[in-house]
Amino acid sequence: MISIIIPVFNEAETIESLLSYLSTNSSSRNISEILVVDGDSTDGTRDLVVGFSENSESNIRLISSEKGRSKQMNIGARNASGNILYFLHADSFPPKGFDTSILKEVEKGNVSGCFRMKFDSNHPLLRFSQWFTQFNFKFCRGGDQSLFVKKDVFEKLNGFNERYIIYEDCEFINRLYDSFNFTIIPNHVITSSRKYSQIGTWKLQYHFAMIHLKKWMGVSPEELYKYYNRNIKA
Repeated sequence: MISIIIPVFNEAETIESLLSYLSTNSSSRNISEILVVDGDSTDGTRDLVVGFSENSESNIRLISSEKGRSKQMNIGARNASGNILYFLHADSFPPKGFDTSILKEVEKGNVSGCFRMKFDSNHPLLRFSQWFTQFNFKFCRGGDQSLFVKKDVFEKLNGFNERYIIYEDCEFINRLYDSFNFTIIPNHVITSSRKYSQIGTWKLQYHFAMIHLKKWMGVSPEELYKYYNRNIKA
């Protein structure tokens, strides 16, 4: 069984659409629960999740957490009853039948993996960037591609490193690559390009590349977050 874990903060614009999509495009036989882990939203996200869960046949639970995606995802994992964890961003929509695809990979012995990814934009830079998600290399990974991992593997790696306010997905996936097998499912997650629209596509892509470079050069999680705050946070 799969536990879907969605960390949220002020996602009132998207959360109902995502929950509806997940309920419609997966089988309740495969999904143990959908855990929406809220980091103290102020825009009505919590009320929307509760309202949706009351009118849905899916097992949707709202969990409160301190803000910080790594902390939120770790709390979700601790509360998950499924033996497979599926981490999903609130603005990313997995392919229809994603649950069946994940279970097939686990049955093959693949303990972790992700989908390929497409942006909801035809900007040439984003199309070029998403092309790399087909390759099974560390530097091609990112949280927008979603992530499945067996719960026992997640626990062996002690989950997400909560020192990382940003880059937490990549840091954890790097450790997965070092110790376990990681597979790429050829179907696509469709993710929002909204932050690129806010910041500017070329500008944001440059700063993301700089964050990857700084991490490779050994910069601390705290310094990465300072760089993010100076150059990206909107």
